[in-house]
Amino acid sequence: MSVPRPVAAGAGLVARAARTAARRRRAPALHPRGVCAEATLAVHPAGGAWGEPWLDEPGDHRVRLRWSRGAGLPGRLPDALGLALRVDDAGGPGRPLDLLLTSSGGGRVSRRLPLPRLDATGGPYSTLLPYHIGRRRGLLIAHPSGASPHVPSGLPALRTALERAPLTFHLCAALPGGAWWHLGTLTTGTPLDLPPGETLSYDPYLHCLPGLRPTAGFSTVREAAYAASRAGRHTTEGTRTPAC
Repeated sequence: MSVPRPVAAGAGLVARAARTAARRRRAPALHPRGVCAEATLAVHPAGGAWGEPWLDEPGDHRVRLRWSRGAGLPGRLPDALGLALRVDDAGGPGRPLDLLLTSSGGGRVSRRLPLPRLDATGGPYSTLLPYHIGRRRGLLIAHPSGASPHVPSGLPALRTALERAPLTFHLCAALPGGAWWHLGTLTTGTPLDLPPGETLSYDPYLHCLPGLRPTAGFSTVREAAYAASRAGRHTTEGTRTPAC
C-alpha cells in the first residue's frame, strides 16, 4: 500500500529532526538518558483467549527495562517519563518484544496523552497509541501497585529506588467501551551495570508479535523517527547504544 504524500512528507521532516537530535546528543532523540534494570513479567491470561500465544499461556518472562526522562530535563522539573520493556524471546528464541510506555493519565482521553510527572510511581504508563491485542484493539497500560513508594523522577533517585526494593506494575489492556483486562505483573529487579555511556535500544515496530503489535495509525511517521534516531547514533540493530 502506498503512503499518502502528506504523510510521507511529514515522516521525512520527523526523520530529519530525529536524526539531527540523536547525532547532536549521541543518544536517542527522545529519552536520551535512562536507568536500565532487570525485571520479570508474569503473564496471567485473562479475558478469554486473546489469539496471541504469548498472552494466552501463563509464564514468567525475563525483561530488561529502561526508565527514562522524555526530554532529558533536569530532575527537579516535571518530564514525560518513559518505561521501555524488552521481553526476551517472547516470540521464540531470538525474537524479543519491545513495549514503550509513557507517563499518562488514566482517563479515556488522558491515557492517550503524555503527562509530565515528578513522581515516577504517581500514575500509569501508556502506549498512548493503540495496539492490536490478539483479535482486539486497545491501549497497553502499566499501573504502579497501590503499595508503591513515592519515587522522585530524577535518574539518581530512580536508580536508588530500583536498588532498594522491587517495584510492581500491573500490565493491563484498556479496550474500547471501557473494559479493562489484567495481562500480567511486572516486578523490577536490580539495575544493570552497563559500561559507562551505554544502554539498550528499543523499537516496538522491529520487535513485536503477530498478535501484539502497534496499529497502522501514525506508524509511518513513528517508524521513520525510530530509524532516523538509530542512524543518527551510528548504530545497528541489536547493539547497545549511548544513553544511560
